[in-house]
Amino acid sequence: QVQLVESGGGLVQAGGSLRLSCAASGQTFSRYSMGWFRQAPGKEREFVGRIMKSFGITDYADSVKGRFTISRDNAKNTVFLQMNNLKPEDTAVYYCAADPGYGGSTATSYNYWGQGTQVIVSS
Repeated sequence: QVQLVESGGGLVQAGGSLRLSCAASGQTFSRYSMGWFRQAPGKEREFVGRIMKSFGITDYADSVKGRFTISRDNAKNTVFLQMNNLKPEDTAVYYCAADPGYGGSTATSYNYWGQGTQVIVSS
């Protein structure tokens, strides 16, 4: 079992930045690939990006590429989502997820989920 707790959400103006954190506990964090997803009201949960357990390889959804960066600190059992140049369409609840494999771009690829943190971007 892996327990995940997100933090760092809030209200920010368009063009601003936020950094989300996801603290993991329960298992060896370095053995998990970590994904970030988001869900806006009335919409499906969508893939934001992931960082794989090996070599820290990342990939991102086209909608956030160049603006968002995922990193991890295995010593602190934490994964980060740095969000720059935020847009109103980035408003959503953001979730982190863990997978003992390499994750993927679909929610079903992940076994464990956090409770989410709200991000609101005002125009």
